Amino acid sequence: MSTRSPHFTEPAKKHLGQHFLTDRGIIDSIVLAVDPRPGDRLVEIGPGQGAITFPLLDRHKELTVIEFDRDLIFPLTEAARAHGTLEVIHRDVLTVDFTALARNAGDEGGQIRLVGNLPYNLSSPILFHALEHASAIRDMHFMLQKEVVDRMAAGPGSKVYGRLGVMLQAYCHVTPLFDVPPGAFRPPPKVDSAVVRLVPRAPESIGIDDHALYSAVVRDAFGQRRKTLRNALSNQCDAAAIEAAGVRPGARAEQIEVADFVRLANSLARQRNA
Repeated sequence: MSTRSPHFTEPAKKHLGQHFLTDRGIIDSIVLAVDPRPGDRLVEIGPGQGAITFPLLDRHKELTVIEFDRDLIFPLTEAARAHGTLEVIHRDVLTVDFTALARNAGDEGGQIRLVGNLPYNLSSPILFHALEHASAIRDMHFMLQKEVVDRMAAGPGSKVYGRLGVMLQAYCHVTPLFDVPPGAFRPPPKVDSAVVRLVPRAPESIGIDDHALYSAVVRDAFGQRRKTLRNALSNQCDAAAIEAAGVRPGARAEQIEVADFVRLANSLARQRNA
């Protein structure tokens, strides 16, 4: 069943990575997963032609969307009148201050809830941008390329366990929800998609002492996957410093638990401060 509105006449733009969701069953599953409640401040990234936007508005009556494509602003605004109150932020999402949005959220926790069918060519930068504002975000429900969701949720020993998963899992609980076939979109992408839920951890449970150092350690560790930590982290520390953290210098990054990366980065931070 198509959800296309007569307000929208522009075709999808390849250079923006646009694939518009049209499958009503998938849309309903996403809305059910988000399960908006009174008082929530919902923010949708990349509403496109409103496939998720309007069902969320029907359910919640208020929604903020962030849309970069100027040609979609007017039809979104016009079509939304029949569904609820829509606030449109016409910006590149990577320049949007989620913390400032949450500050004006009005709910008791001062947090926002993010949802969106993310452009696949920008999914990782958007995820890392959201991490920078994790304390202002209650949860995130994103549709992404399935391969990306697999990497986000992978554990040690998996072929797809890497920097993305280690960074996200340190700050969030990552839960893959369901897969989405190419036929659910117009035009259909060449890959399968999946919906994932991310719930930021409470700040006190993250336990990372130096966030920039943690990011650098993870980046270097996975920079050359075939290298052992002893060699991959040579710009950060020596083998003795790795051993002092209780981590094997001869191990490769894909063998190391997220908690071990946190312990290693914290140990290096203490050594440097000393």
